[in-house]
This record gives sequence, C-alpha cells and structure tokens, in this order.
Amino acid sequence: MKAVLLLSLALCGGAQAADIVLKDDTGATLRLPAPARRIVSLAPHVTENLFAAGAGGQVVGTVDYSDYPEAAKKIARVGGYSRLDLEAVAALRPDLIIAWESGNAPGHVAKLRSLGIPVFISQPNRIEDVAEQLEKFGQLAGTSAVANGAAARFRARLAEIRKQYSGQPRVPTFYQIWKQPLMSVGRQQIISDVISLCGGSNVFGQVEQMAPKVSEEAVLAANPEAIIASGMGDSRPEWLDDWKRWKQITAVARDNLFFVPPELIQRHTPRILEGAARLCEHLETARHRRPAR
Repeated sequence: MKAVLLLSLALCGGAQAADIVLKDDTGATLRLPAPARRIVSLAPHVTENLFAAGAGGQVVGTVDYSDYPEAAKKIARVGGYSRLDLEAVAALRPDLIIAWESGNAPGHVAKLRSLGIPVFISQPNRIEDVAEQLEKFGQLAGTSAVANGAAARFRARLAEIRKQYSGQPRVPTFYQIWKQPLMSVGRQQIISDVISLCGGSNVFGQVEQMAPKVSEEAVLAANPEAIIASGMGDSRPEWLDDWKRWKQITAVARDNLFFVPPELIQRHTPRILEGAARLCEHLETARHRRPAR
C-alpha cells in the first residue's frame, strides 16, 4: 500500500511538472497547466495555422478575414485584428489567446493579459518560422502528432523549392502590396524572404519597416526586372498595368508584370509555399526573357 501511495504521489508530481512552457515570438515565456481547450485567435494566419496544427476544433473565437479552411468561417468573430471587441473576447472564456505582434494593438494585448488570460504572441518573419509555429501551436493545444507532421511536410517542400531556385541568377524585384498609397515590403517582411528563396532580390530589402510606403520615383530609380503585385482578391489588380507608362523600367520593357493571389503569399501559413512556387515561376519567366548574350 505504501508503495502504491508513493507511486501515486510521484505520478501527481510528474503531472504538475508537465506544465507547457514555451517562449513566444517576442521571447516572452508562456506557461499553461494543460493543453488549451478554448483558444481565441487574433489574426487570420493564426487561425489557419491552428487548423493546420490539428487544433481547429479548439478555436472558439477569431477575427474578420479568417476564412481558411472552410470551417474557420463558422467560428465566432471578435472584431478585426486591428479593432478588437475585448468584451467579446473575454466572454468566450478562453484559456489561451494567440495574438499577432505586428497586427494587434499592444494596448489590446496588455488589456487581455491584465484579465489573467494567457497570451502567446505570433510573429513569423521568415518562411522557416511557419514550421516552428505549427509545432508550437501543437504543443499549446496538445495536438503535436498532427502539428509535427504538418511541419515536416512544410520543411520538405521548402527544401525542394530552395534546391530548385537557390542557384539561379538574381532578379531585382519590386513587390507591390497596394497602389494608394504605394506600398512594398521591407527586409523583415516574410514576402522578402520568399523573393530571396526564389532567387530574387527585393529592391526595397534594405528598408526596416514591414510595409514601407514608397514613391514612383524610388521604383524608377530601383529599376526592377520584375514587378509582382498582390492586391486584395483573387484577380489580378488593374493598377498593376499602370506601370506600363514607364517604358524605361526593365520589368515593363520585358512585360514582367506578375500577380500572386494575396491569400497565398501574404499569410504566414503553409499555403505560403504555394505562393512561393508561383512567385518563383514568375522570376524564372523573367530570366528567360533576358536578351541573349
């Protein structure tokens, strides 16, 4: 009987010691006594990654534009990522909130933490970070078997793309997010990492801001060999053709004006590899259009 009691105490002690302890993307340590069962996601990419990590069924609240996979559309909304309804978040009684560092207001995150709700901050700035994000979400939700498999497949596909394009000649590339104001991507934005993966060089890759505003003059001075736009929907934005009036730009002269759907390239999720494959194909087209020497 004494041995059984000691074994029970040891098992209980082991359970107590089995808290989930993880560092988020800001370096802050998060501790959960058990896997989260009621998760609120404060960004579309977080929602998508939770589903990919096998934890979609544990998401009880999310924000506008969380539309992938199809099941995500049925989850209760708590506002937009930049305009949260904090009362709606609290009413869902979450045992974990996953926020987006560059999308959610710091004041909102601080308020939620002040309510005693654990908050994990997501900020995957490099393609490789997506796989790590899947693994961490799996740990937080207790779905590591699914999450680790998804992460392994992501890394394998990424390695294939890198092997195919890493040795290709560089293509100076301008990535346009929007027209008014004219916006691109800076060094720390994950799309800049995709451009590099494909053998391109971001003409605004030295800029520190995530999504810097740029001028037409700056684009003319950079003289990109390829211009890639995303826009807001599934269709090629009409304003991409506005560049055709600048015949002196190499990208225009060679008809290297390309489109990648934003949901495939602007979200930090496994689908970014679909967007990367398309972007890589566009840059390969640009290489084939170089004059013969």
